[in-house]
Amino acid sequence: MSLFFRNLLFTILQPGMVAGLIPFWLTGKSFREAFAQPFTFSHFSGIFIFTIGFILMLACIIDFAVQGRGTLSPADPTKKLVSTGLYRFSRNPMYIGVMMMLIGESIFFRLFVLAIYSLIIFTAFNIFIIYFEEPRLRKDFGDDYSKYMKAVRRWL
Repeated sequence: MSLFFRNLLFTILQPGMVAGLIPFWLTGKSFREAFAQPFTFSHFSGIFIFTIGFILMLACIIDFAVQGRGTLSPADPTKKLVSTGLYRFSRNPMYIGVMMMLIGESIFFRLFVLAIYSLIIFTAFNIFIIYFEEPRLRKDFGDDYSKYMKAVRRWL
């Protein structure tokens, strides 16, 4: 399967579920209600934050495909370490993008359940990164990743 279609598949399966389908389920009837009323400042703020997060996520997925020759999924990881673009500023800009999407949804829908869900996802991201992803990247990329870890912060 081509790299483009593998990235599309994993984008739908991973951030699509985390920032799309599950929040949609959590909003319930609030989803329709939010669009049935005139938009307020919180709606526009939520859209803005979500959009910035979506753009960050897409930029990272493109970097993974073009520079890393892989996908965002641990099942089909990059072949080369990506440390340019947004990865110069954060080791995890894709996760930041997804978190911004979730925060934008929380603000847009003004639902406490989405804010709690966002906090749970952030905690899960941290656990996954610290105990699975970083050890795998150290194993896969050796000294290059160790140097990268020293030069670039995990989040911001």
